[in-house]
Amino acid sequence: MSELQDSYDYVIVGGGVAAASAVSGIRSEDEGGSIAVIGSEPAEPVYRPALSKDLWLKDDATLEGSSLAGDLQDDDRVDLVTDTTVTAIDPDAHAVRLADGSSVGYGKLLLATGAEPRVLALDPGPRVVYYRTAADYERLRAIADQGSHVAVVGGGYIGSEIASALVQNDVAVTLVLDQEDVQEQMFPRALAASLTKAFADRGVTIVHGSVERGEDTGDGVRIRLEDGTDIAADAAVIGVGVLPRTSLAEAAGLEVDNGIVVDDHLRTSATDVYAAGDVASYPDALLGRRRVEHVDHAEKSGEHAGKVMAGADAAYDYTPFFWSDILDAGYEAVGETSSSLDMVEDWKDGEIGTGVVYYVGSGQVRGVLLWNVWDSVDQARELIAATGKEPVSDLESLRGRIGFG
Repeated sequence: MSELQDSYDYVIVGGGVAAASAVSGIRSEDEGGSIAVIGSEPAEPVYRPALSKDLWLKDDATLEGSSLAGDLQDDDRVDLVTDTTVTAIDPDAHAVRLADGSSVGYGKLLLATGAEPRVLALDPGPRVVYYRTAADYERLRAIADQGSHVAVVGGGYIGSEIASALVQNDVAVTLVLDQEDVQEQMFPRALAASLTKAFADRGVTIVHGSVERGEDTGDGVRIRLEDGTDIAADAAVIGVGVLPRTSLAEAAGLEVDNGIVVDDHLRTSATDVYAAGDVASYPDALLGRRRVEHVDHAEKSGEHAGKVMAGADAAYDYTPFFWSDILDAGYEAVGETSSSLDMVEDWKDGEIGTGVVYYVGSGQVRGVLLWNVWDSVDQARELIAATGKEPVSDLESLRGRIGFG
């Protein structure tokens, strides 16, 4: 790792995908500007999706192979430092302050601070993992070997992925849901119920309830649910959502509202300060202001912020997509995919297995779920754009707008 200089042309706070992508964006416009990437995690930037996907499911996948640090380390005008905390930003002085009391000056600053897991009444520990980082993967991997038992709390995006990965590694899984079914907040009810049954059919023990308390016992974990149910396991993975890391921005007086508020060039309310990735509340060209917690947005917004910081004059007009593989199924999705919206389900042969779900609000398709349907994300974006200009009155007319491939 590098040592930090007194000042840089560009300082990036955060050591994840958005930060690494920002360096690429800067370099596309400025080949020689000095860059500091300051990450609070001990590990170098990694491609975060691998932590819950490839590293569990592909024999040749390695943590080293998921590193994003190579290009940064090969560039002698980039200083990458890890395990280093930025404690304050001074926009007027164009400087950031570090935990050791030192300061680093900047010409342009990018906040790519990401998000942090929501914490329950169960303290993080060697066997209690709020799953997000490379260190979390290494801790869980060391415990979750064949025949072990892991409790997964939460049936959302990360909980369903981890439960899927573990059961495919012959780990006994107890899945604790505070709703009736897996991904109920996103999927239509019949699809969520079908997925919950698929987990049960693979041997996953489904338990319904909310965590009251729990503890790391040293050689395992013990979890108590609010209804008095006790769960003992070798480890627990907690995946109950995340919160944007906005404290630095708030303390510095930047505008914050469910994330750091940026304009269409990813500029914050402070001069020469930008934000990208999970932490940014940005004006989506198709859907209006939103905050997205998926890697495609981190990559694209990080790269775009880097370009703008280095002099490019272009709006961020990209609507990101996301994807997941759960047991034997996979999907891609774009836009707002909340089961609180009106949903139109279009299933091949009328049965859940391959299909498209349209999420509609006020006549506009706000999101599209492509369940076992591939290479149709661009079509979905086009439909979101078209219905934004001309809302649909007959929702059933959406069936067939995107084929099954």
